[in-house]
Amino acid sequence: MMKHTTMKNLPDGDRPYERCLKEGAERLSDAQLLSIIIRTGSKEANSLELSEKILNLDGANEGILGLLHLTLPELMSIKGIGKVKGIQILCIAELSRRIWKRRATPPPLKFLAPSQVAEYYQEDMRHLAQEQFRAMLFNTKQVLISDVLLSKGTVNSTVTTPREIYIEALRHRAVSLILVHNHPSGDPEPSRSDILLTKRIREAGKIVGVQLLDHIIIGDNSYVSLKERGL
Repeated sequence: MMKHTTMKNLPDGDRPYERCLKEGAERLSDAQLLSIIIRTGSKEANSLELSEKILNLDGANEGILGLLHLTLPELMSIKGIGKVKGIQILCIAELSRRIWKRRATPPPLKFLAPSQVAEYYQEDMRHLAQEQFRAMLFNTKQVLISDVLLSKGTVNSTVTTPREIYIEALRHRAVSLILVHNHPSGDPEPSRSDILLTKRIREAGKIVGVQLLDHIIIGDNSYVSLKERGL
């Protein structure tokens, strides 16, 4: 049976679990918090050392933010991180996204300004390596009834059509919608194709009776509202 390295020989102040009990979770470093979640190490490294490797894995010096865009194969590339530990870490990242969303807009989900939409999607979308195109669908009271992923694309484009968008809108009986997509480059400035597609979608919405309220592009801690730009 493989022996796991432990931190039993360390002073209590250097052992994350014991330190958490004595001082509270808020006193722990990112690596210490993560080491408590993954619990055990490997033959070569204890859980704290594995945690430090995970936080340095993406190479972008983002630390704990890097957890939001790591994949299971990337996590499993670290010796001592198997499928179970990898899935646990992915679930932690997803929980953090959902907590952020709930904090940004508590239920019922009503969005009255572009900044609210941007805040709601910022942590989800600014870390993505590919473009995603989403539609927020609303009822008559401007409450979000569905959030639909329409397409995933490349590092600089997605492919979607007004037909696909309004099929989803009508299926959910939406009366209005907001489009959201990200620019992996981090620059949210709309391209010419972004503007032309928005106009096509807006005109199609007039025909089917579903109003396009806005199209918001998410960058890295920034956004552009095409409605605010008059586009």
